[in-house]
Amino acid sequence: MEIQCIINMRSYKKNCYKIIQDVAQISAFNRSDGSGVEGSSERLSRTSSYTRRENRLASLNKTDDDSTSKDYKKLYEDALAENEKLKTRLEDSKQELAKIRSQLDRVTQKQDRISERSSVFESEKKEKQALEKRVSDMEEELKVLAELKSDNQRLKDENGALIRVISKLSK
Repeated sequence: MEIQCIINMRSYKKNCYKIIQDVAQISAFNRSDGSGVEGSSERLSRTSSYTRRENRLASLNKTDDDSTSKDYKKLYEDALAENEKLKTRLEDSKQELAKIRSQLDRVTQKQDRISERSSVFESEKKEKQALEKRVSDMEEELKVLAELKSDNQRLKDENGALIRVISKLSK
């Protein structure tokens, strides 16, 4: 798009220069005395000034052409350099993103293991509490059993004493 604009501008400049030259020739002709004969010094002066002007415009046009082509070459090189920088940054960003994703995966896996451990820990904790309750219940049963044994022994002793008393009374 820009190149097309520059080409159009160049052709526009060339057309303008041609028009200026034509206008200069026409005005030179109109300034003459009408007979078509001018003073030679005046004609040489105008011709040399026109020639100088044409040379000056031509040199400006050439430097414009050279500078625009150099400018476009420089702009193109700058754009390529910028693209390379951006590609490098993009690759760096992709690598950093891959690193961060792998770290995120590791953290997620670690969190899953921790949650599994905590759920296992919770189940182990509940199981331990259930076992402790069973142990305390059994200890209570053992105390009751020991009391029952002592009561049973006492009752046996009383029974034996009563049997002796009854046997003495019946004799």
